[in-house]
Amino acid sequence: MPSITVNVDDELKERMENHPEINWSEVTRQAIQKKIETLEVMDGLTSESDLTESDVQEIADKINESGRKRADEESA
Repeated sequence: MPSITVNVDDELKERMENHPEINWSEVTRQAIQKKIETLEVMDGLTSESDLTESDVQEIADKINESGRKRADEESA
């Protein structure tokens, strides 16, 4: 099985070391697997789309703004 190297800052490394019971390689592998699966779904959904990257960014910005507004309203 191939290996990869992941760099973390000193603070995060210390925090990880506080939990030696955790297999951090497995946590990392699972996070990468989940992200790849999400990207593959997105690729499938957008494979025939005419949207440009700029269009997608504009939509993402609107979604993020809406989420921020909703969070602000719920915390008020």
